Amino acid sequence: MNTTDLALQMKEWRRDFHEHPETGFLEMRTASIVAAILNDLGYHLKLGKEVMSEQWCMGKPSVQETKKHLEWARSNGANMDYIPNFVEGYTGIVATWDTGRAGPTIAVRVDMDALDIHESDDVDHYPKKEGFRSKVPHKMHACGHDAHTAMGLGLATMIAKSGKDFNGVIKLIFQPAEEGTRGAKSMVEADVVKGVDYFIAIHIGTGVPQHHFVAANNGFLATSKLDVTFNGTASHAGSKPEEGQNSLLAAAAAALNIYTISRHSDGMTRVNVGQLQAGSGRNIIPDQATLKVETRGQTSGINQYVKEQVEAIVEGAAKMYHNDYNIEVVGEGLNCFCSKDLAETLHHVASDHPFIEKSYVESNDNAGSEDATHFMQEVQKNGGTATYCIFGTDLAAGHHNENFDINEDTLLPAVDILYQALLKIKEDHS
Repeated sequence: MNTTDLALQMKEWRRDFHEHPETGFLEMRTASIVAAILNDLGYHLKLGKEVMSEQWCMGKPSVQETKKHLEWARSNGANMDYIPNFVEGYTGIVATWDTGRAGPTIAVRVDMDALDIHESDDVDHYPKKEGFRSKVPHKMHACGHDAHTAMGLGLATMIAKSGKDFNGVIKLIFQPAEEGTRGAKSMVEADVVKGVDYFIAIHIGTGVPQHHFVAANNGFLATSKLDVTFNGTASHAGSKPEEGQNSLLAAAAAALNIYTISRHSDGMTRVNVGQLQAGSGRNIIPDQATLKVETRGQTSGINQYVKEQVEAIVEGAAKMYHNDYNIEVVGEGLNCFCSKDLAETLHHVASDHPFIEKSYVESNDNAGSEDATHFMQEVQKNGGTATYCIFGTDLAAGHHNENFDINEDTLLPAVDILYQALLKIKEDHS
């Protein structure tokens, strides 16, 4: 396949995934199609529970939601040969290209999941005009993971067509549930990056301009995603109010006090209560309430401080209103610093690429949170190097926005830079 054909193929893949978005641990259609393509290219595949620890899948949808989505996937173009591997919502894939020759083990990670956002139906929205707007109400690829998946397949194609250029082993990791920082930990615990010498995670956009490249993005905050439940006692609000144990008030007290947590002198902190749900009627003392909370910190230690403060506040609010409570961790990301040596390699390759006008070795700008940091920390802990790079692109709107879209002209150059970087790593490792 020549580069023109590959560019068209990646665009086709990206638009198909964009039109059929699937959120975390429900990427069954996506994963089945990806697995079939990788198999045809000659990769050795490990799928589903082979590459995911059930214990560490945080915030996984219910069995009922998973079964319902499975039927949707089967009816909307899933590859029927491969979807049996993903029916329980364990949708990770590791594709291995083993050259049989001595050399490094390199891993590249891409993510596959979409978001719970209703895509714009405006006539000027490019996916709408071109006929690949999301077909699924209230779900869309608003962060570029459709592009990431297509880029992973594009890189897989380049490697398969010229595998003789490499030594050692190349692993392509297709990760579910990055949104909410939920999926990476389960793959780390399944030893997906055991023995990896070089690890690269990628992203497109994030405010980096078209024709620019960042080889090492260090700005990720550690984070915890918490689902809090209060359980009290219902009662008639008029005749027996004293018998009620009001869960709504417990949740409200917790929500207000969470925002009073002191900042930390060692670095940035963030905390947010994004959702409070309680009650069933105006004359009923609510017996259940839920909060969705997230904490962030410049380091994992600072995030732990904020998380512990939230836990203490929830406990106190529950005691105040005689409620029981439960806190479930449904997502977690670490802070992590990229390996400078590996970043320098990518920077060198990008600087020489005709598509790139400006390459940066590293950026320390605030970049939200990412669970690729679990992979990175594990690889670095075991003596390897890791980085998180960003390919700039024109954006129609910011990430996690209903009008989000990318410039598809970025896809092929990004994959070519990754491919050339893998060759450079092999050369430097020799």
